[in-house]
Amino acid sequence: MSTDAPGPRRPDRSPPPRLRRLATLPVFFKLAGKPVVLVGGGDGAAWKAELLAATGADVHVIAPEPGEKLRSLLADIPSIRLSARRWSAADLANASLAVGDVEDEAEAEAFRAAARAAGVPVNLVDRPAFCDFQFGALVERSPLVIGISTDGASPVFGQEIRARIETLLPDGFRAWAQAAKSWRAEISGRNLAFRTRRRFWERFTRKAVAEPDRAPTAADLAELLAETDLPPQGATVMGSVVLVGAGPGDPELLTVKAVRALQSADVVLYDDLVSPLTLDAARREATKIAVGKRGYKPSCTQEDITALLVSLAREGKRVVRLKGGDPMIFGRAGEEIRGLRAAGVPVEIVPGVTAAAGAAASLGLSLTERDVARRVQFITAHARDGLLPSDLAWGALVDPRATTIVYMGVRTLAALSAKLLAEGMAPDTPAVLVERATWPEERRIRGVISTLPDLAASSSPSGPCLVLIGAALGGELLSPTVR
Repeated sequence: MSTDAPGPRRPDRSPPPRLRRLATLPVFFKLAGKPVVLVGGGDGAAWKAELLAATGADVHVIAPEPGEKLRSLLADIPSIRLSARRWSAADLANASLAVGDVEDEAEAEAFRAAARAAGVPVNLVDRPAFCDFQFGALVERSPLVIGISTDGASPVFGQEIRARIETLLPDGFRAWAQAAKSWRAEISGRNLAFRTRRRFWERFTRKAVAEPDRAPTAADLAELLAETDLPPQGATVMGSVVLVGAGPGDPELLTVKAVRALQSADVVLYDDLVSPLTLDAARREATKIAVGKRGYKPSCTQEDITALLVSLAREGKRVVRLKGGDPMIFGRAGEEIRGLRAAGVPVEIVPGVTAAAGAAASLGLSLTERDVARRVQFITAHARDGLLPSDLAWGALVDPRATTIVYMGVRTLAALSAKLLAEGMAPDTPAVLVERATWPEERRIRGVISTLPDLAASSSPSGPCLVLIGAALGGELLSPTVR
């Protein structure tokens, strides 16, 4: 039988899975000074006329019998004009957009056909099958504008999402967005390197988020420019590395700070334990490189990963090293931090929800149940040689008042169980193996420490697993089950 160990795996620079199919493409039309044709005189047409006029468009409304709301708009908004008659195909010549609010099916079909014949994008209110584009729900902090579409599936659902976003965006963001628009020309005119410009806008964004209820001033611009520490023209700017905890799998468990790091990354190096949905939080333009270290399979060496981090940072890149769970718990973060600091690369750590916390939350059990557990201890059951470590503190592990979380322990579970029993652990101590904690396909194998190895072997877990042991896990785990 061959005893050859699997060879090292090089960082995988192949692109990650592409965007999932979009029902619609979110785009924004620049309509200032451009002609838009709107057919219809009801309340729906009045709302569309007001919305279109707010963009600066010249809105030509065609309606034989305009309603009261529409007449009121005509009196207040000079850029809306009315033709009190039926529309014709000639009205659509040179229009930028065509919008119809008509009830008659035949008229709707005729309007769509005429618009398409004229090469004009068309929207018919409440007729998604007839539309080239949709308006969607709107969150307005202009020039910050957010559009929400459900592809016509449920406008009410879109409105609920809009309401939630409204609560998250202070009205003061309007002034900050306007300042960004005003200052962009000055920043662009300085001919700064890309990373330097991005550093300025990152600081700008942090300041806007921290102080949304006041308007920015020229003093803020001067302060931000000074903080950016502009290098001499043409100088190479050292990049940086952020070690980010991706959490156990559920992308909603990413911290706000983790999302911000991913959104500002030039390059993301990610582990095999990171779920695809979590990776989606990174900005689309970022280069994503798989560097996972996989037990008993060809893997990237730690030396390769650290060298790649240093190389990318020296190119001026902002690099995120995305690790499953928390990077400081069995994530070999210390080796990467030492290597980066030795190379003079700035490094930051963003903690994450560790897999142990995620598994406990999924189980609905406290790891520190009062009067049952006095401490929680994290161990790895996987030594450098792939076997059960010989230097574990067995007295602490068999303490009935402790809850033990075992990382990387599936292959050594039988040996671990036998050693714990030999050291005096009660055979009926509750134990559970959680596979892919917090993922949609999470699975739990429940039992006691004396039976869990056989239960696990018969169910063949293949994803990332944790083993939780201790009385705090509760009597409900005593019945052997697999779910």
